[in-house]
Amino acid sequence: MSSTADCKSISLECPIEATTYGYYPNLGVNIFMVVIFAICAISQVYLGIKYRLRAYPIVVFLGCLGECVGYVGRVMMHSNPWDSGPFIIQILLLIVSPSLLAAGLYLTLKHLVLHYGPQYSRLSPKFYTWLFVVCDAIGFLTQCIGGGIQASADNTDKKMLDMGNSIMVAGVSFQAATMVVCGLLSLDFVYNLYRHRGERKETVQNTSSRSAKAFQFYLVCFVVAFVAILTRCIYRIPEMAGGWKNHLMRDEVGFMILDGAMIATATILMTVAFPGAYFPAINSKTKKGRDSGSEDCEATREELSVLKPAGYSQV
Repeated sequence: MSSTADCKSISLECPIEATTYGYYPNLGVNIFMVVIFAICAISQVYLGIKYRLRAYPIVVFLGCLGECVGYVGRVMMHSNPWDSGPFIIQILLLIVSPSLLAAGLYLTLKHLVLHYGPQYSRLSPKFYTWLFVVCDAIGFLTQCIGGGIQASADNTDKKMLDMGNSIMVAGVSFQAATMVVCGLLSLDFVYNLYRHRGERKETVQNTSSRSAKAFQFYLVCFVVAFVAILTRCIYRIPEMAGGWKNHLMRDEVGFMILDGAMIATATILMTVAFPGAYFPAINSKTKKGRDSGSEDCEATREELSVLKPAGYSQV
């Protein structure tokens, strides 16, 4: 480490192989990512204004912005992989930004449960947002602390660098665990919907075919985005836990597929399937309006309440 501690650019004494990644970040692919996330960020602002939504577009916009700037850092690294500034920017932002995107999914999960039938969920709809957003925030802050330690540490201070990396791994692991728990609760909810599909058909028969297909489209986008972010989190755990310059960290193709492509897919779907277009009540300024939804949805929930599975408990 001491022989390359003072490296500022590629040379015979400071070869590309000695850098953390061991490669020149692909210019074309990283510019493409910058464009994708920039478009999604701008779209979130437009859609947020159009549908009068605040929380969802704000967190998703910040997530897209973080990803965009992170890939700008990788573009800058293409000309000089030894430049510590762009390296710190990209490693920090590409680690923490997906937490903001996950928060966007948690913000809308309650409305999915309210739409399909809260009596089939083990967790009360109001807790989906608070529980998982708080847990996501804990993971986010943990990653930020770890990243801050790394950014402030000297390149030759291996102890501090490893400490920062370990804290970031803990944050990503906590985020992944949070998503797994959320996923299990969601699967349990879907299972109960399937078990009582016959009963539900009688109560939702007045729902238009167009409306049903629209919600199915949103649900598919939500699930794919959720799985994509979770896949990225799982990939990041061994990628970072292996230490600096491990083989996963130095594999750009693997990174672009399991991190870049996963998060890009999630942001595109979270933009195309903007919740304001599917949940009119989500833009209500009153708590009562957000919790109850439209009058039709409220009536449907009252009808469905009598169908709550026997022995089924809800927190």
